[in-house]
Amino acid sequence: MLSAFTEAVWRTGGRAVGCALIAALLTAGQPDRLTAQGVLEQFSYDNLRPSALQLDVGPLGGNNIRGTLVGGLRLDYGYIAPHIRLVFGASYFKADFSSAARARFEDRLRSIVNDPDSNFTIALGPITWSDVTGDVDLQYVLPQSRSVTAYMGIGLGAHVRHGSGPAINGTFVQDALNEITAGLNGTIGAEIGAKRWRLTVETRGVVSSGVSTVSLRTGVMYRWGGARDGGRGARR
Repeated sequence: MLSAFTEAVWRTGGRAVGCALIAALLTAGQPDRLTAQGVLEQFSYDNLRPSALQLDVGPLGGNNIRGTLVGGLRLDYGYIAPHIRLVFGASYFKADFSSAARARFEDRLRSIVNDPDSNFTIALGPITWSDVTGDVDLQYVLPQSRSVTAYMGIGLGAHVRHGSGPAINGTFVQDALNEITAGLNGTIGAEIGAKRWRLTVETRGVVSSGVSTVSLRTGVMYRWGGARDGGRGARR
């Protein structure tokens, strides 16, 4: 009987301890869930609508290409969360291959040619690479004053590239340069002006396969009447 009584007490105590541990874990997990829920509640689609249109242009440099000019079009689509706005964009540039990049390309072609005498030459001549980009950015807005708004952003882009040159047009070399690839964008910029028309200054970096670039762009922005700005965030 003593052993039966001891076993009953042990079982009852074990259940009590187990229930206490479960209750403690549930109580400890609630603040984290409440915090995460509070962050998610900051995001809203209610304020997403076209708010401003921007045209910009500026110098661009990168690996494997010579310096050139890039032009872009941006559409501010409003705030998805306090201080965070959604921006759609498109850009275009056309640049010459750098001498070093063309030399590396020619060396790769030599490596696949089977010639026992090795008395051949490869001269590709000038090659240009064009890039059409569509991207989506999330920009964190930091109002500095009534007339100056700074921002920084990060986003993703899709790049459609096309290679061309007198010696490669219509060949497999051109096919090798034609590609569609993804890229990661980083942006730091500012809007200057308190009314609908604004001046923009922006530094934009893009990391992608084949060509990574940095550009410094200036442009003009038109903000629709009644559109919110200044980073006050989404209103629910």
